[in-house]
Amino acid sequence: MIDNDNSQPPRMAEKIVQIDQLCARARIMPVITIARETDILPLADALAEGGLSVLEITLRSAHGLTAIRRLRKERPELCVGAGTVLDRTMLAAVEEAGAQFIVTPGSTTELLEAALHSPLPMLPGVSSASEIMIGYALGYRRFKFFPAELCGGAAVLKALGGPFGDVRFCPTGGINPDNLHRYVAQPNVMCVGGTWMFDSAWVTAGDWTRIRQCSQEAVRLLDSLGEKG
Repeated sequence: MIDNDNSQPPRMAEKIVQIDQLCARARIMPVITIARETDILPLADALAEGGLSVLEITLRSAHGLTAIRRLRKERPELCVGAGTVLDRTMLAAVEEAGAQFIVTPGSTTELLEAALHSPLPMLPGVSSASEIMIGYALGYRRFKFFPAELCGGAAVLKALGGPFGDVRFCPTGGINPDNLHRYVAQPNVMCVGGTWMFDSAWVTAGDWTRIRQCSQEAVRLLDSLGEKG
């Protein structure tokens, strides 16, 4: 007999709720790669003062884990996740560092299965229907769509909404004030990830005021486009 029960394990269902809650809080999620340890706190403060309090700290630099540890200890009011998690070793490292959620640039069966046993919710990276189906079979319903613009942008997300009606996305990669409206208009978009509000030159120069102002402008722009429910 064919089993048509598509219910998800309770643990995954709880993680989906957690992802929904943090994405609703984030709306725009800064994707941060720390080049200097001295930038960790002032950058996070500038973003938070501008209205962006859910941060994805990538492991693209040697300071990623340090940034997660420091922010969790010194800025407990922020929601701090780990990005660019590529394998089980990185997964264990970000758990130990205190990350509150995980984001990956792509998906492997090994990592998807490992994250099922993690206490942390994960947004697996996908760029195709086939990748979504692999995660879907394991219970995942929330994904990072990356690199969004290079993979077809909002038009692809609209098309994916047909076969994957209960799936939601956080698109990241190439999103900016000029195309933001196309993404937030899609009902399967929970929030977006980006870097346009903290140009690397501003970080290098320590121009925290400009970063705070650009973060505020990003939030105002999103408000003007209509807050998604």
